[in-house]
Amino acid sequence: MKSIREALSERILIIDGAMGTMIQRHKLTEADYRGERFKDWPSDVKGNNDLLSITRPQIITAIHREYLSAGADIIETNTFSSTAIAQADYDMQSLAYELNVAAAQCAKEAVRQSGKEAWIAGAIGPLNKTLSLSPDVNNPGFRSVTFDEVVAAYYEQVRGLADGGVDILLVETIFDTLNAKAAIYAIKQFYRDHPELSPAEIMISGTITDASGRTLSGQTLEAFYTSVMHAAPLSIGLNCALGAKEMRAHIEELSQIASCYVSAYPNAGLPNAMGEYDEAPHETAHFLEEWAEKGFVNIVGGCCGTTPDHIKHIADGVRNLNPRALPVVERELI
Repeated sequence: MKSIREALSERILIIDGAMGTMIQRHKLTEADYRGERFKDWPSDVKGNNDLLSITRPQIITAIHREYLSAGADIIETNTFSSTAIAQADYDMQSLAYELNVAAAQCAKEAVRQSGKEAWIAGAIGPLNKTLSLSPDVNNPGFRSVTFDEVVAAYYEQVRGLADGGVDILLVETIFDTLNAKAAIYAIKQFYRDHPELSPAEIMISGTITDASGRTLSGQTLEAFYTSVMHAAPLSIGLNCALGAKEMRAHIEELSQIASCYVSAYPNAGLPNAMGEYDEAPHETAHFLEEWAEKGFVNIVGGCCGTTPDHIKHIADGVRNLNPRALPVVERELI
């Protein structure tokens, strides 16, 4: 199998779509989430989608299979909230490592069943606590978590993903660059501690939250890019918060400043009054196809509200288009 860098030099790669959107289609109950093992768990666990990698692995594997069949080259593990910090909402901190291993195994099984060549990206989410912003408006200096605590949580997640056999570590949906820096630090530290392992490639994907073109913690896109480039990532990009229509200007800007590959996986438009996403697959695909024609992107897919149908339309739309060329300086460095 080619390395992902080799593949990216030849064509645009497709990353999958939303996991949560697909899980919702199963209309699972509290009992479904609990399974036999957690039937007596003291707190409610419905909504803890990451738990399904343990209690309903066949559902997660089947969702991965649908995305692979739709044309995905990269599938993301079901680990967006698989840190001790995020799992504290369900009193399941102790499961963090196991959740990551189980999710990676679900993805690997899906690739095996599909017979396709594909890469598995370990999804590392932004956490439900932020290092840059105080949760108390009356005490702006207060932080609910420390940098070292965030690093420790991410380190445990990285260990589980690596032990599960992922190819890529995807630090995604970044709204606070300091959290992302903690994740990058944890990744680098893990591989320093395990020199016998080949380091996984790192993908970084931020979130621009509004028309101002800034992250939630107030950084411009260029400042965000500058803050994380020391990680020497495979790619940098944007996902979530915006639909493709609203994301376009930011992707164009990123394509002009990034020395690495550029990824983009927007939501299926903006949510309606019910919080649901209405943008049809051909509409999302039309936007991403135009970005590809303009030479903005190397990796495309979907975030909230997107389905295998969206991914199929996107894959079909960009299949014969050239990937964004890396700046010459990057080629010389490689």
